[in-house]
Amino acid sequence: MDARLNYYGNPAAGKFLKYINSASKALSDSTLPAATAALVEIRASQINGCGFCTDMHTKEATHAGESQQRLNLIAAWREAKVFTDAERAALELTEQATRIADAAGGVTDEAWANAAKYYDEDQLAALVSLIALINAYNRINVIVQQPAGDYQIGQFG
Repeated sequence: MDARLNYYGNPAAGKFLKYINSASKALSDSTLPAATAALVEIRASQINGCGFCTDMHTKEATHAGESQQRLNLIAAWREAKVFTDAERAALELTEQATRIADAAGGVTDEAWANAAKYYDEDQLAALVSLIALINAYNRINVIVQQPAGDYQIGQFG
């Protein structure tokens, strides 16, 4: 299977990617826990059906020391005992924000208040930004039908 467009080799797309990759770097330097960021990236990618990002972020999370059990249970986080209350709050916020078109009210006050119990303002800003960013990456890959499975750890630096 080939992508519809060689997006990652396209000069016009390269200019755009330069900026969103800079945003990604800023978020990785934030105080949001790296494990939480990985869970958010994977869950949004699962919801959006982005195989490329799901492949990339699960491989990167494994490389960073995330357990296979937790990775296997991300889609069923509500029933799984392996996530902290803070991670559950981040996953709920991720799901509601990713499925924003499915809910007339968007993200509920309850989901926001729950996340705010565990994350300070800087971490909340990073969390909101990360959810928006991973959804943008997901949309690019889904639109161009970027194939999944060949990602190598550190491929994008």
